[in-house]
Amino acid sequence: MSEFTPYQQKVIKRYYDNQDPILRQRLAELVGELYLAEGKKKERAWKAAVTAMEKLKVPKDRIDHLVKAAKPELLAVLVKELEGKP
Repeated sequence: MSEFTPYQQKVIKRYYDNQDPILRQRLAELVGELYLAEGKKKERAWKAAVTAMEKLKVPKDRIDHLVKAAKPELLAVLVKELEGKP
């Protein structure tokens, strides 16, 4: 990290400190995209959702279930759980 200025180092540190909220927000955005998408765009959105869920350490069996069901409403339930809302 020595090749970055002190300002850049702080920005990078803040990004990694806030990565979970960023990923939860992205997952919430993907729920909306999945409701509206069709075809290949829907496939890409599910792949992005899987990547985000893996980074958020969602259990593999739960990820598999969500992808197999392919229902955005189930993904929305997961987002609520991750945000701590009932």
